[in-house]
Amino acid sequence: MSSNIKKSRRFLNTKFGFFVLIVALFWLKTYFAYNVDFTLGAKGGIQNFLLAINPIPAALLIFGIALYFKGKLAYWLMLIIDLIESIWLFANIVYYREFSDFLSFGVIKGSGDVQNNLGKSLAEIIHPLDFIVFLDIIVLIILLLFKFIKVDHSPFKKKNAFAMTILSFVLIFAEFGIANANRSGLLTRTFDNNYIVKYLGLNEYAAFNGYQTYKESKTRSEAKPSDIKPVLDYLKKNRSSPNMEYFGKAKGKNVFVIHLESFQQFLINYKVDGKEVTPNLNKFYGNKNTLSFDNFYHQVSQGKTSDAEMMLENSLFGLPQGSAMVSYGTQNTYQAAPAILSQRGYSTAAFHGDVPSFWNRDNTYKSWGYQYFFDSDYYTEKPSYSVGYGLKDKIFFKDSAKYIQKLPQPFYAKLITLTNHYPYELDKQNISFPATKTGDDTVDPYVQTAHYLDQAFGEFVNYLNKTGLMKNSMIVLYGDHYGISNNHRPAIAQLLHKKNITSYDLAQFQKVPFMIHMNGLKGGIDHTYGGEIDVLPTLLHLLGIKDDNTIQFGNDLLSPNRSQVVAFRNGDLVSPKYTIIGGTVYNTENGSVINPNPSQQKEIKSMQNHVTTELSLSDKVILGDLLRFYNPKGFTKVNKKDFNYKYSSAMKQLDKIDKDKKSSLLSKLRKNNTDNLYTTNAPELKK
Repeated sequence: MSSNIKKSRRFLNTKFGFFVLIVALFWLKTYFAYNVDFTLGAKGGIQNFLLAINPIPAALLIFGIALYFKGKLAYWLMLIIDLIESIWLFANIVYYREFSDFLSFGVIKGSGDVQNNLGKSLAEIIHPLDFIVFLDIIVLIILLLFKFIKVDHSPFKKKNAFAMTILSFVLIFAEFGIANANRSGLLTRTFDNNYIVKYLGLNEYAAFNGYQTYKESKTRSEAKPSDIKPVLDYLKKNRSSPNMEYFGKAKGKNVFVIHLESFQQFLINYKVDGKEVTPNLNKFYGNKNTLSFDNFYHQVSQGKTSDAEMMLENSLFGLPQGSAMVSYGTQNTYQAAPAILSQRGYSTAAFHGDVPSFWNRDNTYKSWGYQYFFDSDYYTEKPSYSVGYGLKDKIFFKDSAKYIQKLPQPFYAKLITLTNHYPYELDKQNISFPATKTGDDTVDPYVQTAHYLDQAFGEFVNYLNKTGLMKNSMIVLYGDHYGISNNHRPAIAQLLHKKNITSYDLAQFQKVPFMIHMNGLKGGIDHTYGGEIDVLPTLLHLLGIKDDNTIQFGNDLLSPNRSQVVAFRNGDLVSPKYTIIGGTVYNTENGSVINPNPSQQKEIKSMQNHVTTELSLSDKVILGDLLRFYNPKGFTKVNKKDFNYKYSSAMKQLDKIDKDKKSSLLSKLRKNNTDNLYTTNAPELKK
C-alpha cells in the first residue's frame, strides 16, 4: 500500500503528473456542474457517455499549452488556465439558473446595457455551493506552497507536448463525429445551446459561439440587396389574409399596449388559499368585448424582454444569442409599428420607469420611429417609489397619466411594467396577498408581485373609464416571457398540481396572456395557436391597415387560413396537433409521446423545416441589416435624427402640437390636468 502511495507521490511530483491531476479535477467539477447545475437532458448510453467525457478533450488541449513551458511557469500557467476556466464555469452556472441558457459573447457584449440593478438579482441567484468550482485551485496552490507537490524543473519534451496537442484534436473530432451521428446537423440545424454543451462541452460551445459571433459581424458587411429576395419569396407564400369580420374594427382608435412583465398564462384565474391572484385581469380576460388567446406563447431567447419587444413591434424574431436590441438596435434599419403608425397620423410613445439605456431602448426606439420615450427621467424618483428594476407599477401608471393626457390623438402608447420582475420583491406595506408554499424562495413570492401588478392595472383601467379614453381606445395586454424558469421543476409541479413535470408540461408552461379589448369588439376565448411574432399583423389588421409590403414573419391571429405552428427560438415547436421538444414528439392534446409513423414523420418534417426556415430568414434580416436594401411602397424609412427624448424637448413639442391640433385628452376635456380622475391606493403617495 505504502509503495503505491510513494509511486503516486513520485508521479504527482512530475510535470505530467500535475497536468493529469489538474485535468482530472477540472473534469470532476465540470461533470458535477453538468448534473447538478444544468438541465441538459442526456438520454441513452451515447448521450450520457458524451456528457461524461466531453470536458476532457478540450481540457487536454488548453491545459496542454503549459507543457510547452519550463519550471514554475508551467505550473502557474496551468493554475491560471484553471482559474479562467473556473470563472467561465461559475458564470454559466449563475446565468443558467435564471435564464436556462449558457452565456454567449452577445450577452457579454451587451452586459453593460442591461446591468442596471443586476447586483440585487445576482445576490438572489448565487448559491454558496457555486464557489466549489474554485476549491481545486485553492487546494492545488496549498499543495504547491507547502511542497506536498514539488515543482518539476526538468524540461518536458516538446514532442510529447505536441503529441498531447494532437491527441486532444483527435479526441475533439472523434467526439464531434459520435455526437453528429447521434444528432444530425448538430451545429447547423440546432438553435439550442443545451445540445451543444450536452454533446460537445462548455469549452467547445464557447468556441462555436465565438465563431458564430464573428460570422454575424461579417454577415452585415457582406450582405447585398439580392439577399432580401428569398425573404420576400418566403413571406409571399406564407402571409395570411385578414379576417374581414375584424378588419378595420379599431380604425382610428388609440392603442394602449400594456407589457405585463414576466407574466405567465397560468396566473389567469389562478387561486391561492381560495383568493384570485389577478381579479382585475381575470375580469378583463372574460369580458365580452375582449379577445383572449389561451394558446399564445412567448418566443424569447437570451434577450428575454428585448426579444419580446422586437417581435411585438417588428414581427422579427430575437437572435439565438444575445439581444438584437442591444447589438443591432442602433445601426439597423427597421419597419416597426411606431413608424408604420406615425406615418398614418398616430402619435407614438413608449413609457418605462427605468433608465433609458436599459436594453439600449433610447437608441433602438429611435430606429423604430418612436416619437416620445418617457423613461425614468420623466418620473418622480424617491427610494420608496422603486423596487427591483425600477418604478413600482402603481406609481408608474399614475405618473404616466400626466403624459398620456398630453398625447395628440390617435396615439399608440406602450407601457412597460416592472414590479413583477425577478426577484419578485415588494416592501411589506404593498404586500396584500399570500405567497405560495412550494418551499422555493424564488417562486413563492411570484404571485404577490403579480397581484400587485393586477391592482395597478385595475387602477389604470378605472382612469381610462373616468376620462373616456376607454371608449376610444383598443387595449392590448401581453406577457413578455416566463416568470418562473424551467430550473424550478419541483415548484412548477406543485403550482400545476402535478406529481411529475415533463418537457411537454414545460412547453405548455411557456404560455403567456394576450388580450385585445375594445368597446363593441366581438370578444371571447380564442383557441388558435400563436405567439408574440403574430402580434403586429394582428393589430395592424384590426386598425384597418392591410400591410402586405413590410417584412413581417408573423400572421394575423384572427386570420381563418393562418398556420398554427408556433416556433420557439431554439427550433422546437408547438401546434394544435404536435408539440416537438428536443426531438421528442408529443400529442398536444394529451401530452403523450408519439412514435411517428411515415405519414406523421413527413408532416412533422414539414413543420420543422418551416420553423428552421423562418428563424434563419429572420436572423438574416437582422444580422445583414437587409431592410436597408428594401423600400416598400407606402413606407418611409425612419430618420433617427428626427427624435429627441430629452424632457424639455418632448414637453415643448407636445404643447406645440396640441396648440395646433387640440386633439389631446386635455383639450377634449377642456382641463388643465386629470390628476383628480386617477385614484390609487399606493401607500407611498398617501404620505
